[in-house]
Amino acid sequence: MKSDTMNRNQIKQINDYLYEIPADASPGMKVPARIYASEKLIREMDTAVFTQIINVTTLPGITGPALCMPDAHSGYGFPIGGVAAIDPDSGIISPGGIGFDINCGVRLLSTSLTYNEVRPRIKELVDTLFRSIPSGVGSGGIVKLTDSQFDEAMVKGSKWALEHGFGTPSDCEFTEENGMIRGADPSAVSQRARERGAGQIGSLGSGNHYLEVQVARKGNIIDPATAAIFGINKDDQVMIMIHTGSRGFGHQVATDYLQLFASQQKRFGYALPDRELACAPFRSKEGQDYFSAMNCAINIAFLNRQLIIHKTREILHEMFGRTRGLTVNTVYDVCHNTAKLEKHTVNGKEKILLIHRKGATRAFPPGSRDIPESYRRTGQPVLVGGSMESGSCIMCGTESGSPGLYTTVHGSGRVMSRHEAKRHFNGRELQKRMESHGILIRTASFSGLAEEAGGAYKNMNDVVDSAEKAGLGKVVATLEPVGNIKG
Repeated sequence: MKSDTMNRNQIKQINDYLYEIPADASPGMKVPARIYASEKLIREMDTAVFTQIINVTTLPGITGPALCMPDAHSGYGFPIGGVAAIDPDSGIISPGGIGFDINCGVRLLSTSLTYNEVRPRIKELVDTLFRSIPSGVGSGGIVKLTDSQFDEAMVKGSKWALEHGFGTPSDCEFTEENGMIRGADPSAVSQRARERGAGQIGSLGSGNHYLEVQVARKGNIIDPATAAIFGINKDDQVMIMIHTGSRGFGHQVATDYLQLFASQQKRFGYALPDRELACAPFRSKEGQDYFSAMNCAINIAFLNRQLIIHKTREILHEMFGRTRGLTVNTVYDVCHNTAKLEKHTVNGKEKILLIHRKGATRAFPPGSRDIPESYRRTGQPVLVGGSMESGSCIMCGTESGSPGLYTTVHGSGRVMSRHEAKRHFNGRELQKRMESHGILIRTASFSGLAEEAGGAYKNMNDVVDSAEKAGLGKVVATLEPVGNIKG
């Protein structure tokens, strides 16, 4: 289906924050497509988003509506912000529904520092972080692993870091899947993926990846009780947010299996409307091999973020260690690009489903056994990364998120392509403007910086407000940026 065949009149409004494309809107649709968004955000979405989510509804084994989050924009195969529940026995697994940067995600650290304590040395802090944490295209890592160590890391994820002195047990406790997803099998990973991955462990990379120094101001805390449980308990508290994923390793895993699946579509009996949705039956050897390799990439991304936060913690202790009782704790670590087997209720019955989330965040509710015990009263922390200029948001999962498969937004969502952003913004001028607004920025590429200008993204408040009013989570606090390192 070509993007210009999509007619916006096919989109029916269910309520102020939910729209639906009925299952009879296009040939081949097995289920409806639902878009969670305000009218304003619906208008801002490129037409390809709607075409792509319609295409998702044609996937074999899809169960329940295909979903789009409020931050949705067009991507490869699925839209960014696309979600699909697949019956693992009759359905497929599709790399286009997960993304090239497998387990791109966010880690948030709380510190016992206030901004008054950090402000006199903020430039030194940002410069030190930029020098110490590799960033940019093709950057190396904090550690370089041997072949056997890399095999072990693919299976153990963040737990490999703990075993080698890079972190604390609470880092894993407050990471999705405890920092180590099961089902990873290094034998399913190509030599090329290994070569690309082994030298990049502990690096930010490029694009929209960043490490940001943020401030939680009292006036921006919406739910003080929940914020306190998440470790935000003082005015002007300094926080650190890290956004990165599996780097070239995950990209190569996705590339390898997309090529394999594309060559096998006829043998599998699939005739999908978009080649970018190339997939394999989940229970097939090919499907299981990809699932195993993807889980390896999920673990490598966990390890990547773990090493970066360990280095960040060392720098903070080195610079501010005289501060009495300095603490730097993991609030939570969430994934954006995954396919996971999860238990959900369908038509009143519990079923195991393969949930594809691409540019979307798991948001489990209060009481879930899959989140840390200390968060079971509040629901899972959800970390919504904003643009460099807008700041970010902390949400929490709610019981009302069940129709959305306990999934919510992952960020602001683009309104401009990277190419378009580079035509509109100049990286050096953007750096000066941000510094005049009190946000220090260090980057490996001014061209890359221009791609990430705040004007290239949706309004963060519009996105999280739509998610909250759609029942996809509850806003806890917003965080202001004061320093940022980017690839």
